[in-house]
Amino acid sequence: MMMDRKKGSSIERVLQIVEEVAKAERPLSAGDLSEILDIPKPSIHRLVQQLQDTGFLRLDLQGRVVCGERTHKLVFHVWKNGVYKSERQAILQKLSQQIGETVGISILDNLSVVYIDRVLSNWPLQINLPEGMNIPIWASASGKLLLGQMSGGVLQRVVDNLNLYALTKNTVTDKALLIDTVRQVKKQGFAVDDEEFIPGMVACAVPILNPEGGEVFAALFTHAPSVRKSLAELQHYIPAMQEAAQELSEVFQRLSE
Repeated sequence: MMMDRKKGSSIERVLQIVEEVAKAERPLSAGDLSEILDIPKPSIHRLVQQLQDTGFLRLDLQGRVVCGERTHKLVFHVWKNGVYKSERQAILQKLSQQIGETVGISILDNLSVVYIDRVLSNWPLQINLPEGMNIPIWASASGKLLLGQMSGGVLQRVVDNLNLYALTKNTVTDKALLIDTVRQVKKQGFAVDDEEFIPGMVACAVPILNPEGGEVFAALFTHAPSVRKSLAELQHYIPAMQEAAQELSEVFQRLSE
């Protein structure tokens, strides 16, 4: 957890704290942050409290530090308005034309999935789920895919605390079954939604990897009315989706350089 350290201004320290919390694979304590950043504990507690008060950080149920709503919104706006937006849109447009359906990118926001990029199909009949809309994590292809990136213990605790209510007759509401499904998703490398979120809508999702660490940070999804494409037909496009996801990962790498 060592890093090159230097004393900086309060602004720099605040940004370093948010940066460390954002990239950490697990929630951090104030003591962790003090050690990583070589900042005295009293100063860390004061700065973390200020970041909590302004919504950039929050404490989880164990009292550890995680990103707050304003940090999530900041990431959303950076991604949406980033310099490579046109490049991302070009990749999504090409994929949408291949599949003939709506495609997009989604990320995890607390216990919901949020769409942050999207290209609509050209069909008169389509299911319009706007960017920024919160999607239930247990009832969507993207949600199950992103749940699959959690370690076994974290996944169990998250699912234990979910209120699994039915949105359709196909929604999985049994927690043990959901965990088994998520584990299978992780093994196969893609997830599906068989009319579990909206009646008459099927969907697939594949992971977009962070090229630096190889971890999944977003999902590439497509969905369609089942009267136009069955779930089996939609799954035929998973190789094309995986290829597009690799291109998007490379775009993300250039954005972070």
